Parts: sequence; structure tokens; C-alpha cells
Amino acid sequence: MLEHGGNLSLAAAQYGIPLEDWLDLSTGINPNNYPIAEIPADVWQKLPSDSDGLIEAACAYYGCQLALPTAGSQAALQVLPKLRPSCKVVMLDPMYKEHANAWLRHGHQVNTFTNLEDEEAINAADVVLLCNPNNPTATQFLPQALLNLHAKLASRGGWLIVDEAFMDATPEHSIAQHAHLDGLFVLRSLGKFFGLAGARVGFLLSKQTQLNKIQEELGPWTITGASRFIAKQALNDTTWQQNTRKQLVENSQRLASLLDHYGLTPQAGTVLFQYAPTNMAETWQRHLAKQGIWVRLFTETPALRFGLPTKDGWDKLENALKLF
Repeated sequence: MLEHGGNLSLAAAQYGIPLEDWLDLSTGINPNNYPIAEIPADVWQKLPSDSDGLIEAACAYYGCQLALPTAGSQAALQVLPKLRPSCKVVMLDPMYKEHANAWLRHGHQVNTFTNLEDEEAINAADVVLLCNPNNPTATQFLPQALLNLHAKLASRGGWLIVDEAFMDATPEHSIAQHAHLDGLFVLRSLGKFFGLAGARVGFLLSKQTQLNKIQEELGPWTITGASRFIAKQALNDTTWQQNTRKQLVENSQRLASLLDHYGLTPQAGTVLFQYAPTNMAETWQRHLAKQGIWVRLFTETPALRFGLPTKDGWDKLENALKLF
């Protein structure tokens, strides 16, 4: 199993601090999640149904023609490598490592690239995979640049896979509306922006024939009826979405300024996290952990990723930064 943010129980055991006393900034999940309404009793009594309006809500929200609900985008990314014979895959580095893990596990050759100007790596690949914005570096790619890349790949039977897990606050930069094109796959998730990681709801956007193949691999009832009920409400609630986008922008700017003030200047960020390269990343992580604050550590290129604090967590974070 790869290491992820959110592994707070391990930190609690290592540092001897009770779970309830931690401020967890390691995940990049919105700390102010979409409010959960009361779930009707019959939702628990019936098998989940694709005719419940969730797919229509997803298509309207993402601006796409087709959407396949999955148990988080994780479920989709694990199946995609099964749809191609052994091939050459190139993906961003650094990037969310579950993608590389999935393709390697199914016998594909995986190499990396650092930007879209790396034509040698991209031209040698059958599949190009990236996160937009990238996780963890927050690098963003313009839609037209990605569409140009897709056209180049599709002309030779290649694929472009774009993980848009952190795209919700900037929907104008999404390529979801083009996901019906041959050889294009877009992954989306309700875990980050909506703060509903525990609901395990994601979507794969692509052309119908590919979605049918994924559905066959996943089997029926991949998402619980309760999660579908919550997801449909969240996707339809435009007022909450608009207010949340504004609030997240303000809080992200506040976080960037706070980190910069104490010598952890972010290189880049999204509205849900700030990415701060530093040669003292491990030292900083240990120091913050001793204060009951858990952040995401990256060691290959030393850096820390800070998610947004809860409303009552800002003072705790600043006090810990002061003590370094």
C-alpha cells in the first residue's frame, strides 16, 4: 500500500497524542464539508439505481455528455490499465502515485515527464497521464494545451487521462465537456471540494464504449444508495458551490500568507492546499507533529503540502509555526 495523507492514526501512535487533539492538514480535503441532510429510510432498503438522477446531476455539474459513477476516482484509475495491452505510459513527476502503481501492476512500462514541453517522453508514449491541477505541486495546464495533446495522441491511437480531483473551484479550466472524444478520460471526485471523501463517490467521464467496459469490470452497485443520495444533492446545490468557491479562495490566500510569514513560502497552491518545497521538510514535519499538526511530507523532492485548517485550527497552526 502506498502512503497517503490522512494516515492520522499512525501519527497519533507515533507521537503519543490522542486523535481528537490533532489538526489534520495532510489530505487537501475541504474541512467545511457539504452538509449532510437526513437520509430517507427507503434509501437503505433498496438496491442503488442508475435511474435515481445522479448521472444527470453529474453531467450537468461537469458539463459533460456521459458520466460513470465509481467508488471514488480511485476505483476508476485502478481499472483503466486493464483496457489496454501492455504499453508505454508517461506521467507527471511528482504526481499522485496511485496512478503509476496501477499501471505498473498490470504490466505497463511507466516513465515520467516534468512538463508538456518534454516532447521526447510524450512522443514515445501510448498513454499520457496527468493531474490538473497537479497533486502535489499545483501545476495547472490550460485546456487548449491539453486538447492539443489529446489530438496528437488520438491520431495514433493513444490516450490522454486527466485527473481533475482538485478542479472543482476552477471549472473554467476543466476539459470535462470534451470527455466524449475518443481516447480522452477525465477523472472527477466529490472527496476534495465537497469534503465528502468518506462517501467514496467519483466519476469517470469518457465515451460510451469505454464507460461500458469499465462498468463491466466494476460490476453492479459500486456506490451505496446513501452515497448516491448525498452526491446528487451536493452536485445540484449551486448556491453552496458558489459560496464555497469564494470561501476557499480566501482561506487558501490566508494559508499562503501565513506560511510565507514563517519561512515556508509556497511554490504554488490550489484553493485546497499549498505546496511548500524546503530542504528542511522532514524537520518541519516532525516539529509540527509534536504540536499535534499533521502535514503531508514529500521526500524525493523535499516539500510539505498543507491543507486548509478548520475554523478553530488557524491559531493552533500559527502558534506551532512560531515555535520553530
